[in-house]
Amino acid sequence: MKIKIFESITRNVFILGLVSLFTDLSSQMVFPLIPLFMITVLGTGAYAVGIVEGAAETTASLLKVVSGYWSDKIKRRKPFILIGYSLSAITKPLFAFASIWSFVLFVRVVERIGKGLRTAPRDAIVAESSDVSVRGKAYGFHRAMDGIGSIFGAVLAFLLLPILGYRNVFMFAFVPAVIAVFVILFIKEGKIPAKEETKEMSIKIGFKELPTNLKLFIIVSSIFALGHFGYAFLLLRAVDIGLADHTAILLYILFYIVYTVCTIPFGILSDKIGRKPVLRAGYVLFGITSLGLIFTSSIYSILLLFVIYGIFYAMIDGVGRAFVVDLAPDHLKATTLGTFHTSIGLVALPGGYIAGLLWDKISPETTFIYGLVLAIISLVLFTFVKDEMGRCDGF
Repeated sequence: MKIKIFESITRNVFILGLVSLFTDLSSQMVFPLIPLFMITVLGTGAYAVGIVEGAAETTASLLKVVSGYWSDKIKRRKPFILIGYSLSAITKPLFAFASIWSFVLFVRVVERIGKGLRTAPRDAIVAESSDVSVRGKAYGFHRAMDGIGSIFGAVLAFLLLPILGYRNVFMFAFVPAVIAVFVILFIKEGKIPAKEETKEMSIKIGFKELPTNLKLFIIVSSIFALGHFGYAFLLLRAVDIGLADHTAILLYILFYIVYTVCTIPFGILSDKIGRKPVLRAGYVLFGITSLGLIFTSSIYSILLLFVIYGIFYAMIDGVGRAFVVDLAPDHLKATTLGTFHTSIGLVALPGGYIAGLLWDKISPETTFIYGLVLAIISLVLFTFVKDEMGRCDGF
């Protein structure tokens, strides 16, 4: 299948792609180093890594539904995007001053507040700037640009870490983050659809109006997210089997290369065959990843698992957002996206804490057994979610 990447990609989607590219270039110079920095420099345990990563995502998610709701209410997207990316930019260098893991937690939470402000309004602009027939491709393109930035950021982290050390790399990450903020100025907002029969809306009404099928999908996604231990524990597993920090970062780069290459094709595939089959296949691949991590003991096996994890993430990231928009009322797209992000983010803290606690108190293998069990439960429940055409099919 020949893929025309830029065909039907609008100006706003392209600009938001550039913003995400530079932001993730900055972020991935920092975030893959944080778990390794905490373990090897600050001397913390896996439980602290789980708390930091979980608290970060939970904090961001608490704001996603609020920013989405206010964006729909005032019918503006750009101010939330600008403030959100700006806040994330100014916090990146602060990681360089950490001497205790609680300070890392504080800065990580503040940085994620910026993500919480920008995500739902940004995703809503992607939806509003794209025709429904290419929505999966638009989200796939945006996530691919995000992934390209992540690859370059992780490569820079790999190259600069042995030369500059952790703290100087954190400082250098400020530069691309500032460029991203500047690019936001070129976004042009369009008219946001309004519900004709009501001039005023409340966040309570917004929740109430979400379709039952959409609520079910959000519940299933939240259960899955509770067991989704994330790349931090893949990196810890790589170090656990004997790889050096430097080598572990190379595996992280491999993961993002695979993700970036696959995300547009899977978005286009979801436009053609529907979102649900692609998401379901992603759940299966995460289960396979979890099972493999239980038994992995060599660099070759964990290399393969990083590849599979990249394919899994490409299947669910952009496609999941597109599926939510497909099921959402037109006048509540940002509110619905915020609700989705908030719901899966709220379970990130307990999920990360449980994963880290199982790792420290029992064994690393137990963490991945936990992820496998919740992936199976989510896959079963997902069969009851109707697709875009209202069909509720099985396996």
